[in-house]
This record gives sequence, structure tokens and C-alpha cells, in this order.
Amino acid sequence: MKRLIAVSLAVSFVFPAFKAFAENCVFSCPIGLSGQTITRSIYTLNNNPQTKFANWVAYHVTPETIDGPSRSRNWKADPKLNDESTLEPNDYKGAWRSIGTDRGHQVPLASFSNSPDWRELNYLSNITPQDSDLNQGPWVKLENAVRGLVRSGQDVYVVSGPLYETFFAALPGADELHSIPSGYFKVIVSEVNGLMEASAFIMQQNASRRDDYCATQVTIDEVEARTGLDIMPVLPDESEETIEGMLGKLAMRLGCS
Repeated sequence: MKRLIAVSLAVSFVFPAFKAFAENCVFSCPIGLSGQTITRSIYTLNNNPQTKFANWVAYHVTPETIDGPSRSRNWKADPKLNDESTLEPNDYKGAWRSIGTDRGHQVPLASFSNSPDWRELNYLSNITPQDSDLNQGPWVKLENAVRGLVRSGQDVYVVSGPLYETFFAALPGADELHSIPSGYFKVIVSEVNGLMEASAFIMQQNASRRDDYCATQVTIDEVEARTGLDIMPVLPDESEETIEGMLGKLAMRLGCS
């Protein structure tokens, strides 16, 4: 039976101005893993040349970025990465038939369908092989929940990325060494009535399409322990315990009871 781990955290904290830091990140962009960082107008990512996928992606969803027209998926290698550090479109040939994976956006296309730079989301640096049941099930449901929160008038910051805890599979058509993630995390941060609320989720590649992303809860501390990242590196020390080490309530705004 496929298994999903979904974790959430939310606490309140007096929130400084979001734009005090890089536009795509809140409390600065994640640190802790090496790679090439690329900043674009609608996202920032850190690419890992060994795995060929991003260590993390960070983005800022607003009411102005969503609800544009349906956008096409024209896959391209990232022009800011050398050939040895990323995959090309042909590397994904036969992947769905052989190992059941989709080309999964880490920064979702629908969250920036109203942005003039939406095409940059189809660079393969923003793509990973995601099991179809995960990608079309709990993962997209969580992305829809984020957009639902944004439609209520909330700006939302997200950090998403892979886990490499077990072997999942390899792309049958790839001619480069690569490592497909065994799961994914997503940390979601928003300002509600001047207070910070944050939630974190982890989903495994073997999730069922019907799994509930609200199923289980842990802290951002656990996400950091399992990824090796410091998600919000300039979060004040005196706030880390309450924000990253305790469970909270933002998940309720994302449809969890």
C-alpha cells in the first residue's frame, strides 16, 4: 500500500515586512546544501549538479500571479546551467511508461499563470520526476489549497524541495547520472493579521492518489533535519523554537481540520 507522510506546522509571530529580504524568499533563502543558485523574477532555486535537480525552490504567490489562462508545457534545459548540471527534455522519454512518473513542477505553473515570465517554470531545473499518483493527487491538492488561501487576499511564500532517503528509480532515457527524489517537502509561510503563520508538508513518492495531505504533522525542525537545510536562516534565534519547533494552525487555513 502506498504511504503518504504529510506534516504541518503553524505558529503566530509578529511578522516583519516580507520585502525586507529577497522577493522570492522570506527570512532569506535556504542555506545548508551546495549548488548553483539562480534567481528569476518569480522564483529562486538552488540546483544540485550531482542529483541534476534543485535542492530547493522558493517563490512568492500573490493574488496578482494566479488565475491567468491555461499555460503550455514546452520543456527546455535551463539556459543558466551547463549541460553537465541538468537534464534535457529527451532524458524524460519513456519515464511515464517505465516508472510511472510525470514531469512535476516544483514551482507550480498554475500559481504564476498570470505572470509574463511563466515560461521560465518549464525549465527542467524546476522539474523533477514525480510519481503520477503523487503529482496528480495530494501534491496538486496542496498546491490548490495554497492558491485558495491566496484568493482570500493572502500573500504566501513557499519553499519546496526533494528528499533522498531511499532509492526510488532512475529515468530510463537519461544519459547522465542522476538521483530521483524519494519524497518532497513544502514549507508555507503567510502573514495573517500581522502575525506569521507557517506550515510544512512532506510527501513520499509512493503516495496514493487519494491520500490526504493533512494526514500527519511534524515541525519545520524535522524538515530541516531530514533535508540538511536551514529553511529560514535569518529567522531570529528567539523565535526559532516557537516557529520551527512547535505545531500550529496554518494548516487549518489550507483545508485541514
